[in-house]
Amino acid sequence: MILNLRVDHKIADIESMENISKEIDEIFWKLQEKYSINEYVEISTCNRKEYYLHNENISFDEELLSHENQNIIIEYGEASVMHLLRMTSGLESMIVGEDQILGQVKDAKHKAVKNHHCGRSLDAIFTKAIHVGQVVRNRTNINKGAVSIGSAAIDLAEKHMGSLDEKSVLVIGAGKMGRLVAKALAEKDLHAIFVANRTYYVAVELAEDLGGEAILFNDLEEYLATADLVISATSAPHAIITKKRLLGIDMDYENVMMVDIANPRDISDDVRELGVKSFNIDDLREIADENTKLRIKEFGEAENIINDEFILLKESFKIMEVDEILGNLRASMEEIRQRETQKASSKLSDVDGNTKVLDNLTNSIVNKIFFDISKNLKEAARDENKEVIEAAEYIFDFR
Repeated sequence: MILNLRVDHKIADIESMENISKEIDEIFWKLQEKYSINEYVEISTCNRKEYYLHNENISFDEELLSHENQNIIIEYGEASVMHLLRMTSGLESMIVGEDQILGQVKDAKHKAVKNHHCGRSLDAIFTKAIHVGQVVRNRTNINKGAVSIGSAAIDLAEKHMGSLDEKSVLVIGAGKMGRLVAKALAEKDLHAIFVANRTYYVAVELAEDLGGEAILFNDLEEYLATADLVISATSAPHAIITKKRLLGIDMDYENVMMVDIANPRDISDDVRELGVKSFNIDDLREIADENTKLRIKEFGEAENIINDEFILLKESFKIMEVDEILGNLRASMEEIRQRETQKASSKLSDVDGNTKVLDNLTNSIVNKIFFDISKNLKEAARDENKEVIEAAEYIFDFR
């Protein structure tokens, strides 16, 4: 059974997601402890936390999956797979059509493979999902001119500050999200741009790309004091900008804007008590809605592609059901062939290559017998003819 356990921006605000993500982690690890789940993929972004599990022992009435939190979504089987296909296609993103989710899913799968917990089923599903995301982007305009979370943050800033020309901007975090922010800022005529990151050389690389200046993370206070706009996108587990920290800085609180696109949040809510204009991912929803309206006509074609590819995925899983039977049968037949060939060879001289001829003959016989069996079993799988598959397991003793 495929199981999807998630929370995302559609049903929860940023504060709720922070708390629910921890709850989802707890549910997963309790399931792990109970069932020793060997096949799972975890996806964690600023807008979602998800687990995909494959385990035949987890039942629909599993007590651990019974919860009162309505913001936790649990889906099984086809529904969970369809969600993944829609997600990689950009249809489930806050910024519809954004490309970042496709890379994030690729990274999640790669991590699971590297850590040896992406088995055959999830590998097939995620490979298909990544393929679908690419096809949708190639055959529709779902991502043409699409904004990202990073560029949406800049749009939000301009909405409240006006033009960013001649403004001083501080970007905190030089990871993937920080780079998206930087890409959007590169088009602006800024007075200055500073990049801070805990790993200094990463900040240097990004600053060089922007024509800006990298700063040491320990020097944040100095640059917070002079910034007109602060955009934070780190992976810190706790807030790095708080009211207490700002109180120690001689700065014009009411004339600085801060945009926090991290999850967990980098900027605590209490900075607003000082007059700071502070925004987070929840405040991007209006810009996201405008972006969605521009792409709504692409949804139909994207949905058609997803549905067609889902049918192909289901057919491939039907074939996978009999692949193990066919593999075992082929191995058994090959063992018999080699044993009988060896017996016959011992009774023949090797004059004129009799042994080689005999080996080729027996191999050809096995191939011809196996071809029809393989073809018929795969056809039974496509037709969902369980009786034929079960009969094959019984006849060939592979149960």
